[in-house]
Amino acid sequence: MTTITADVVEQHGLTDEEYDRIVSKLGREPNITELGIISVMWSEHCSYKSSRRHLKRLPTQGKDILVGPGENAGIVDIGGGYAAAFKIESHNHPSFVEPFQGAATGVGGILRDIFTMGARPIAVMDSLRFGPLDDTPSGVRNRHILQGVVGGIAHYGNCFGVPTVGGECVFEPGYSANPLVNAFALGVFPKNRIFFGKASGVGNPVIYVGAKTGRDGIHGASMASAEFDEDSEEKRPNVQVGDPFLEKLLLEACLEAMETGAVQGIQDMGAAGLTCSTCEMGSRGGAGIEIDLRHVPQRETGMTAYEIMLSESQERMLLVAERGREQEVFRVFKKWGLDAAEIGVVTSNGLLRVKDHGQVVAEIPNSLLTDDAPLYDRPQTRPLRSAPLDGPSLGVPDGQALADALRRLVSSADLCSKRWIYEQYDYMVRTNTTLGPGADAAVVRVKEAGVSLAMSLDGNGRYTSLDPQEGAKLAVAECCRNLATVGAAPLGATNCLNFGNPEKPEIMAQLVASIEGMGEACRHFDAPITGGNVSLYNETLGRGIYPTPVVGVVGRLDHSGVPVGIDFRQPGRKLVLLGGLLPGAQGPDAQLQRRFGSSQYAKVVVGEVWGLPPMLDMDYEKRVQEAVREIVRQSVAESVHDVSDGGLAVAVAECSFNQAGVGARLELESPLPAHYVLFHEAPSRVLLSTTDEGLQTIRDVAQRHQVEASVIGSTISDHFEVHLNRAELFRVEIRDLYERWDKALEEMLEPQ
Repeated sequence: MTTITADVVEQHGLTDEEYDRIVSKLGREPNITELGIISVMWSEHCSYKSSRRHLKRLPTQGKDILVGPGENAGIVDIGGGYAAAFKIESHNHPSFVEPFQGAATGVGGILRDIFTMGARPIAVMDSLRFGPLDDTPSGVRNRHILQGVVGGIAHYGNCFGVPTVGGECVFEPGYSANPLVNAFALGVFPKNRIFFGKASGVGNPVIYVGAKTGRDGIHGASMASAEFDEDSEEKRPNVQVGDPFLEKLLLEACLEAMETGAVQGIQDMGAAGLTCSTCEMGSRGGAGIEIDLRHVPQRETGMTAYEIMLSESQERMLLVAERGREQEVFRVFKKWGLDAAEIGVVTSNGLLRVKDHGQVVAEIPNSLLTDDAPLYDRPQTRPLRSAPLDGPSLGVPDGQALADALRRLVSSADLCSKRWIYEQYDYMVRTNTTLGPGADAAVVRVKEAGVSLAMSLDGNGRYTSLDPQEGAKLAVAECCRNLATVGAAPLGATNCLNFGNPEKPEIMAQLVASIEGMGEACRHFDAPITGGNVSLYNETLGRGIYPTPVVGVVGRLDHSGVPVGIDFRQPGRKLVLLGGLLPGAQGPDAQLQRRFGSSQYAKVVVGEVWGLPPMLDMDYEKRVQEAVREIVRQSVAESVHDVSDGGLAVAVAECSFNQAGVGARLELESPLPAHYVLFHEAPSRVLLSTTDEGLQTIRDVAQRHQVEASVIGSTISDHFEVHLNRAELFRVEIRDLYERWDKALEEMLEPQ
């Protein structure tokens, strides 16, 4: 028997104060199995002990919300008697240690969260962040991580049979040893068939289903609750190994078992495995659970109770069935060739009691593992910022310099084509994807409900590092704006909060300010949070990531047709900038130069980052979104694209990368320097192309919503040319820009 020493307690990630609290609550010293169970449930990854009190500031109620935070996934009403379950979660730490399996099992885990609720997954998206691919000391490692992560996502999603329909991929130095892999999934089902992860009915059997338990993933949740150091490679055994084909069988078996009516509750065995699923089901149901580990299907011999309880082997679920109907469940899983074993029973005592061949090896109140886990109000100072407030003098670039800047921007890692990534994904499987990768928002049909669902992921760590509150607001605003460009209004949102070490007051301040900003914006844009994930300790050797709150928003379109896209379709169309040329960027409080320092131009062309993120007027932003939704729904715009990273010039270039070879001629009027006009990233702007007839309708809608609708030029063939104050600045070939944009990522991935 292992003796509990101070070193053993430290190895389990517990402080002396936390261990004393355990002893006090139990009224005795825990044994090693109990220590392992409590430590993993008290880890940051499972308990949210640093963030829980602050997350309460987020809005969680709305007219379309059916299930909010606290379950495996949030659920919204999509009409027609149907609902959508969706959620985003991180798999950052495992993806650094073992990129392929770390990312693959991240996809597998988020898919199980969806079908645990009773929904069939129909879409996946991913928000990815890596270090620079051309970085001298770490470029080789960064390329290895990117290739492994993308390969893992493609492998799991493609084999499982769910389309990966979009996402984002960003490169910054702070992610070199701290990649971020945030996986989002969405599923649909009749709204009267929601299942919950709770144990009910004293005497009901607790049934283990799915893959056998092995030693992979032990302490995975604990690994995700600590910084990395020089020994991080040794944590490879903590990374789970996934089997997407088995998960596909598990999906079908679970949905069929639910149809029998015998299933009373169901829970995914994700982080902390059997430990988390048993105690959370018991806690949610106000019940206890007693299990005997001799009944747990195992694929390795000699496993201890400690190892079985903490294993994070994938593709496993825990069910509570109605007593007397368990054979109905067993028959279904036998049909699909999966293990199903009764391992325990629901009790009335509120305890998690674990036996091994009849001998009690752990007995812990469920409340101690869930609601009574530590809750900290960690100290805060001013949010960490490493960039200066004022940047270098930029001068006034000439036309050639502006053209060169555009070429550099479209071929930069953040803005170039991500075709190399998304071509590895099957984004058309199930044949319901009407807008996929490369669009402002992905759109999938829900044929049975007669609607489509739009979804978008957004986050900008660079903005948030300069002002956490404003950066989080801008992420929500852009996500909702992306939905508006396809005609959708938000139903609900999910978030993934990626930050460094919360024990550092300046990092904790970043987290709190970001939550405040996100909450304010979600209220303003009617996008309540249905659930999500917090990933902290994203640091290696004391160096942390940019604070990176990522938000995913889901909206509804009341049709199942193909939405308008971003591509220019024909020459001779009017170009309209809804929202105006640079809203909020002029006037005494504009701080134009400072707010330019957060742009891609500053990062790529100037080679520095400084200042503040762009200024957001949320009232104006909301009016722009309402206007563009109305315009899209009236079908008077041939193309619609939001203006964001890279500014207006990059948005126009992206619309020009179409099969028809249609470019643009911009005729702009402004007293501001050209580099601000073309590359400033002021929000609340949407680029439209339209016919002469459609122009008046757009102007009428804009006037009704009190937003600008400036005609800034027209579409032309083969070229992109810019005139400012009636003087030509530059003229470039679309083909040249396209080839630079299209090939850049693959060239960066070639050995240096």
